[in-house]
Amino acid sequence: MDISKGDVVERIARVLAAQRLSVNAGGDTRSAASEVDGSWSAHIPDALAVLRTLREPDERMAAAGDPAVWERMVLAALAQEPVV
Repeated sequence: MDISKGDVVERIARVLAAQRLSVNAGGDTRSAASEVDGSWSAHIPDALAVLRTLREPDERMAAAGDPAVWERMVLAALAQEPVV
């Protein structure tokens, strides 16, 4: 199993920023990497909201693994201070 070296809050915030900027998603910028680098931190509140929503797995997720472990993992991510 791969384990990311990057902070999950930052990763989600970057995806949200790219979604709004990149032509590959919903934006209009062909090469949005530098714009994402400059704007992802503005999406930290949205990233945290996504993580808060994910604290409780749905039935399909719970059936695939241990819901208590999942909750502890998400809570650990929420307890981290995002590095901006």
